[in-house]
Amino acid sequence: MWLISNKVSVRDCGLLEGFRDCHCHLLPGVDDGVQETKESFDILKLWELAGVKEVWLTPHVMEDIPNTPTELTLRFEAFKSAYNGSIRLHLASENMMDRLFMNRLENGELLPLENTGNCLLVETSYYNPPMDMKRIIDKIKEKGLTPVLAHPERYQYMDMADYHRWKQKDVLLQLNVPSLIGAYGPMVQKKAKLLLEEGMYDYCGTDTHSLNSAELFLDCLINKKTVERVRRINETLYR
Repeated sequence: MWLISNKVSVRDCGLLEGFRDCHCHLLPGVDDGVQETKESFDILKLWELAGVKEVWLTPHVMEDIPNTPTELTLRFEAFKSAYNGSIRLHLASENMMDRLFMNRLENGELLPLENTGNCLLVETSYYNPPMDMKRIIDKIKEKGLTPVLAHPERYQYMDMADYHRWKQKDVLLQLNVPSLIGAYGPMVQKKAKLLLEEGMYDYCGTDTHSLNSAELFLDCLINKKTVERVRRINETLYR
């Protein structure tokens, strides 16, 4: 008797049909992501074939990579003009909560997630929180912005109590979908699945940095129930 598998490849499971990717590093030559325009276009072609609808390009902004909104906007407009595919492109940024961030926040020099009601994608070190993280989050909200914590499942210092505490403080959580298929190791995968099962995530992204990582992601197997949960986040957010 043939066994029916409960897993299917990301490429074939329909997960990316109508998907909105709110976190990726496809703006070429600005951070540790894609460096060449052709590679970015090759990734977007893969996403088109998989059914992706919208993509937010979110370059890093941190003390080591001090991209400015003006510089990024100029690069994005040139990139968008050269792109002739079907995906709607937007510009935002992934902001490390460091000293540079506090200066930019005070001066209003930030790139929120366009078309999402002033949501701002933020991150921390994987190993330690920033000093007085609560104060930083409060400052973000005082500026009329909603903090979206990028890939919380990857923060080794956080546990479920931390995630619940931040949710109670109106911090939104963004899932890196590759976490669910083990792209960052089994511990991150376990946390991502638990957060997903508990309905903790508000946004989804791929955090794509290269064509190779995009192809590997598409070829990985994913549980069908997991696919349904991820699609539900996307559908609820943009209903």
